[in-house]
Amino acid sequence: MKPNLLILDDERRMVDIVSMVLRREGYEVTACTDPEEALAALGSAAFDLLITDLRMPGVDGLEVLKRARSAHPELPVILMTAHASVATAIEAMKQGAVDYVEKPFNNDELKALVRRALDHTRLERENRYLRGELKSRYSLDQIIAESASMLEILALVRRSARVPSTVLITGESGTGKELIARAIHYEGERVGGPFVAANCKAFSEGVLESELFGHEKGAFTGAHRARAGLFEEAAGGTLFLDEIGEVSPDFQAKLLRVLQEKQVRRVGGSGSRAIDARLVVATNRDLREEVAAGRFREDLFFRLAVIPIHLPPLRERRDDVMPLARHFLGKWNRELERSVEGWSDDVDRYFVSHSWPGNVRELENTLERGVALARTATIEMDDLLLDSVDAHPGPASDGDSQTLHDFLERAAEERIRSALAESGGKRVEAARALGIDRTTLYRLIRKYGIEHVD
Repeated sequence: MKPNLLILDDERRMVDIVSMVLRREGYEVTACTDPEEALAALGSAAFDLLITDLRMPGVDGLEVLKRARSAHPELPVILMTAHASVATAIEAMKQGAVDYVEKPFNNDELKALVRRALDHTRLERENRYLRGELKSRYSLDQIIAESASMLEILALVRRSARVPSTVLITGESGTGKELIARAIHYEGERVGGPFVAANCKAFSEGVLESELFGHEKGAFTGAHRARAGLFEEAAGGTLFLDEIGEVSPDFQAKLLRVLQEKQVRRVGGSGSRAIDARLVVATNRDLREEVAAGRFREDLFFRLAVIPIHLPPLRERRDDVMPLARHFLGKWNRELERSVEGWSDDVDRYFVSHSWPGNVRELENTLERGVALARTATIEMDDLLLDSVDAHPGPASDGDSQTLHDFLERAAEERIRSALAESGGKRVEAARALGIDRTTLYRLIRKYGIEHVD
């Protein structure tokens, strides 16, 4: 669709010349010589750009600019003037003009100015759309929760979003820690700024320092140019550091200094730079235990845990399982372009009884697999690629005295041992068979004390 431009100048010859130049560039052009006529045109049609003369009898260009921007705040305006001055340009910019051009002007100069104004407007519209999409996607209203514990947590998240304090999010892998971090950002006042995420475990110590703090040219082999770190990139927004419990004591000291001074020094640099990024961190470790064991600095822990938010595992908020399952059914129907209507009674019982050691991530992966492989409009147990032990867990060996939580924990341990035995101790294959990632499997192996497979 061609951009629609409105040209206003009280000199007919100037209007004709500008209109001809811009029509040859492929634009739709409406030409006016009377300010009131131009303002009336703005009220009856949609325009992508207004180009107006500054000096006109009656209503001048600044007044046209003011009234046009009042009615259409997003409309870019370019002023044409034969009396250009710094004062005029400043006043025009204050009232919303994107630029001005001095008569007599070069046609190429005018065309370039129009292209820049339209590109700027297009990018602003795209940015607003994308920000709106992201805010809608990551808003608290999009988080599925019906259990009392999660509803309390979401209320805490909403309060946390209104303040700039550092947030520490804890919970097992797959509980949705990054989703909560994004909700804090998009519900807060920094929504217009960037959300920058980094997984601390993904970088070696030296690389992590350069990644977060930046480096100067020549700071190390391969540093061919200076580079801003993520703290600087997140200026005006939020920096999310996942797996914070994995960083070394040396890096903990450096991070503590940054948080205390609110300044960052690039690797190889001599000066410090002020930072303006809200920090949200997450870990699947118990940092209090890490502090007690001497693996995590107590002073850094208190710096990070200004607002602590703990996400319970899915097995402790079972009221959320079925609402989440229905949500993921709809999501993967859309993304995979399928029309699966639901699941069988056996699958329903499995969803209710399974301990979900991989938490929400495991549940979503299960629904994706079920939707992808369903042979009818209903997901059956065979479509989930689970064995009969998972599908039909037997009674506990110690009878009715065992709690449901204990039963589910024992069933999970037995299933993991079985998967490891079937894979010959190959953890990657076992994790794949269980439908969980390797990190989750390693954590569960440590949790249940599974040291070897018989």
